[in-house]
Amino acid sequence: MSRNAQTMPFTFEDRTGNLHSSDFDDIYDRMFLRVTPYSHAASGNKNTLAVYVMGCRSTRRKDTRHLERHPSVVLEFGETRPGLGTIRFPQSPSSSISIPMHTYLRKTTFFGGSLSRKFKASDGREFKWQHKSIDRHEWTCLSEEGYMVAHYDLRPSCMAAYGVSGNTLTIHEAYSNLCVDILASLTIMRYIAEHQL
Repeated sequence: MSRNAQTMPFTFEDRTGNLHSSDFDDIYDRMFLRVTPYSHAASGNKNTLAVYVMGCRSTRRKDTRHLERHPSVVLEFGETRPGLGTIRFPQSPSSSISIPMHTYLRKTTFFGGSLSRKFKASDGREFKWQHKSIDRHEWTCLSEEGYMVAHYDLRPSCMAAYGVSGNTLTIHEAYSNLCVDILASLTIMRYIAEHQL
């Protein structure tokens, strides 16, 4: 149940469903995000992704407009083997805040599984990601009060898609100021699931 049922959520089409490289375009053209490999990691780590806020919808073919921008978030995963590294929030080209991923996304319980984790967003509030905890949703993000903030859904392979991917990240409008936080934390959660960390 959403906190604000009267508002229109941001529904981002995840154009590829690929964890390591995809565009997330709001179907109403309000916001455009991109997750892509980041080649400028200070450590030279090739297992680094960046989240960019793009100015407009991307073309269907790959473009390099993100290279003209500074990333909103940089995710540096384990360099030599799959593992959690650091999440970095660049404030400007010369400064940034780095947090270890295991600190940023903490397990919800001491003995709990790794696919239920909580994080503190840039507005200071705490949110929780859960994997397949609510029917039909691959991932669900809940507020501290238990309201649904966002959900991520992959198109079932048996369902036809015509001109769209069928993969969506839906963020309720009351939380639209946290779109980058939500996408960055979801990307880490999907990485955790993919590598069974």
